[in-house]
Amino acid sequence: MAIPDSPSPQRGGYTLALLAFTQFIVTIDYNIVYVALPDIGRQLGFSAQSLQWVVSAYAVALGGLLLSGGRAVDRIGPRRMLVSGLIVYALSSLAGGLATDAGLLVAARAVQGVGGALLTPATLMLVFTTFAPGSARNRATSVWGAVGSAGLAAGSLLGGVLTSAFGWSWVFFVNVPLALIAAVAATRILPPDRPMGTGRSFDAMGVVVATIGSTLLVFGLVSGPAKGWGSAEGVGALAAGALLLTVFVLIEKRATDPLVPLRLFRLRGLTVAMLAMIVFQASVGGTYYLLTTYLQTALGYGPLAAGIAFLPATVVCMAVSMKLNARVLGWLGVRTTLFLGTAGTAVGLAAIVAGMSAHGSYWTLLPGVALWGAGGGFAFPSLFVAVASSGAEPAQQGVASALASTCRQIGGALGLAALVAVANSRAGHHPDPRALVGGLRTAGWVATAATVAGAFIGLGLKKRPRLETAPAVTPTTATEVTETASPAS
Repeated sequence: MAIPDSPSPQRGGYTLALLAFTQFIVTIDYNIVYVALPDIGRQLGFSAQSLQWVVSAYAVALGGLLLSGGRAVDRIGPRRMLVSGLIVYALSSLAGGLATDAGLLVAARAVQGVGGALLTPATLMLVFTTFAPGSARNRATSVWGAVGSAGLAAGSLLGGVLTSAFGWSWVFFVNVPLALIAAVAATRILPPDRPMGTGRSFDAMGVVVATIGSTLLVFGLVSGPAKGWGSAEGVGALAAGALLLTVFVLIEKRATDPLVPLRLFRLRGLTVAMLAMIVFQASVGGTYYLLTTYLQTALGYGPLAAGIAFLPATVVCMAVSMKLNARVLGWLGVRTTLFLGTAGTAVGLAAIVAGMSAHGSYWTLLPGVALWGAGGGFAFPSLFVAVASSGAEPAQQGVASALASTCRQIGGALGLAALVAVANSRAGHHPDPRALVGGLRTAGWVATAATVAGAFIGLGLKKRPRLETAPAVTPTTATEVTETASPAS
């Protein structure tokens, strides 16, 4: 299957708009629920510790199934899986908005993650097969990645507007028309897939073991503070999760067509990038929860005001990622840009934490919020560029990008669980405002320290790795097309 030349400007513009819009739907849904969490917790009876599963269920399902989603795209076809993923997204969003108890909502969020696991690799493959190597593909992947970053930042703002105006259910209902519109557009814009049945084998056992193992790790972190770290729900779940992930490694060693080729972990650049991704996303993902909780609980902000409070970070992050990051990467290289961006994120987070007090003001947080957004605008895209320049062979670039995306999702879920546990252990389950802020500040300093650690982990990369991947090859199967896709997601 040869890589085609770039389409006409008009058709290419329609395709890029569709793929960017689809990625926006996936990424915005990670953060859109944060501002609505207090209302969701009160109305559906979540405990302070279990409320984070509204976020974590989505992240764990998405992160655990991304690799298998890539294989499904290869075997069934990118257009089919894009449309299927969007329909799954629409139906699960409808179910989430209609949920009347905590269990139904968490289940709906997990199914949303399944839809996202189909959409992300499908859009990656379509970017690669639609746009020819060089400036056309570079521009397409830059726009696609920047819109994804913008979705992460804009989620909190949109969540606040919808929750304030219509209620928390609308942070789910809004996805229904968006996903259905994208699904219909995909059938009109994207070319048909090839006949089914020509893909490679599917490592089903590896998928099951990896997903369950990751879920148990997060469950152990969530349940430990409430049930006790020595309980079956605490250390028992953590031990079982670690054991299953060890079994996963053994399965991959013996698999004829493994879900994750273990030889990739011998690449220093890739392992450093993945570790930095886990640490960075763990701290940044938890920060959304901490800041939202502080604004609504300590300062008494409503959902709309809390969402607007994220607007400076949203604007700065979008401006930096779309206008400045590529230029700075060309001047300084991936290693330095990633270090400075992550360090800037840590400085912004430290300023936010320092400005928190029981009788504080948002204006004392604003400089830190803006700097936090700017640092993320440099660091987040640079992490994926680091994966692209890690030394993975062209036929393994798709697997490498899927590993990075998995690390991002699992890191966010683990970080949220850990920071909520730290905040609650200091503040208690029924804190006064002073104790609440003390717990949030403690968790914030932990997140700051983790972000600083992530910056220094990034220094393990080569000083100036090449920003361009190896020359494109002509793959013979759709899997190879997926595996050479740019990892700018």
